[in-house]
Amino acid sequence: MSVIIVGGGIAGLSLALSLHQAGIAARVFEQVSAIRPLGVGINVQPHAVRELFEMGLEAELEAIGVRTQEVAYFSKRGRLIWSEPRGRFAGYDWPQFSVHRGMLQTMLFDAVRKRLGEGAVVTGMAAEGFQELGGKVEVTFSDAGGAAYPAEADILIAADGIHSAVRRQLFPNEGPPRWGGAVLWRGTTRALPFLTGATMAMAGHEWQKFVTYPISRPDPETGEALINWIGELKYDAGAGWNREDWNRQGDLADFLPAFEDWRFDWLDCPSLMRAGGVCFEYPMVDRDPLERWTHGRVTLIGDAAHPMYPIGSNGASQAIIDARVLTRAFIDHGVGQEALEAYEAERRPATTRIVVANRGNGPDQVMQVVEERCGGEFDDVTEVLSRTELEQTAAAYKKLAGFDVETLNARPSLLPPRGASVPA
Repeated sequence: MSVIIVGGGIAGLSLALSLHQAGIAARVFEQVSAIRPLGVGINVQPHAVRELFEMGLEAELEAIGVRTQEVAYFSKRGRLIWSEPRGRFAGYDWPQFSVHRGMLQTMLFDAVRKRLGEGAVVTGMAAEGFQELGGKVEVTFSDAGGAAYPAEADILIAADGIHSAVRRQLFPNEGPPRWGGAVLWRGTTRALPFLTGATMAMAGHEWQKFVTYPISRPDPETGEALINWIGELKYDAGAGWNREDWNRQGDLADFLPAFEDWRFDWLDCPSLMRAGGVCFEYPMVDRDPLERWTHGRVTLIGDAAHPMYPIGSNGASQAIIDARVLTRAFIDHGVGQEALEAYEAERRPATTRIVVANRGNGPDQVMQVVEERCGGEFDDVTEVLSRTELEQTAAAYKKLAGFDVETLNARPSLLPPRGASVPA
């Protein structure tokens, strides 16, 4: 039994490694001609880190990431609203990592080639269409020169992102992604870490926000680390914006003036952004949740299935969980439509809840509440927002996203250990 995976991002590569762990043959087809470490920083939550560790990638992840020690929310005046420990600092059996997205993808790519073979990832192949024939799925790809390349397998999994060609064939009238009005300018700067040295900090409110965290260990000589930062402004969603593209260079003049007075006793935000020099502009988009992912022997995972706003640090983590749950379904039900339907029954409702919650600002809503109640000025935050409200907001999102500490620590592994025999 074999699987074709369209898309060589975090979702597709995680799936290839998981299928290999279960003894299921897979090939990944990626549109770009070479997988390069693009993007900036992301966070990988403990429930997804657990899966990466159980893929046998603990040492590799430790080498490229920073163990996130805490998450902290601040008002636009830099006043602390709420902070809480993360990962093992919070009692999880696994850490949380802040990491460069491109380095995470490259780590997965290298592992796929090492374990599945050099030919397991075919680059420079764009999916043009598919059809089911005699219990198989035939997929047509095209190379850079336009030449057609057919491939056949028992199952097709679309992991080709928010502009998925497979999703477009399944839902030809869906249209472009949905923009809610926010634009992100993202960059990295070599600078001294702040607060704990491994803090993920967020300041502002719904209409203007600054997010930052280190994604490398400090240099032993200078003490500087690579600091990821995001400046976010929200506009009228009816105005329209450029198509999202991780590679489109931004202009500091478009957003930096709005942050010029965001100089706090723990961080000088405009200086950090200015020192980075280059930044990338990205409209924050998602898609409406689908009522169905699975069509015969075809289904969707990751951003092809449930693109979500990057709130709560969940996009990459949910893609990794998709890959593991789908592989578990193949083990339980065989490599066929029954497994795809079992996977969807578990993952589609769960991810739909996260997409909807992120549209409502997710756990970041505590900053907006503070802004509305006091304009970000306070001496004691509990006079503005009670301790109970703060704790309930944080706990509710973890539970919704599937990584509350008690549940995760008690849950059995999704897949048998690497090297264990898997039922046929």
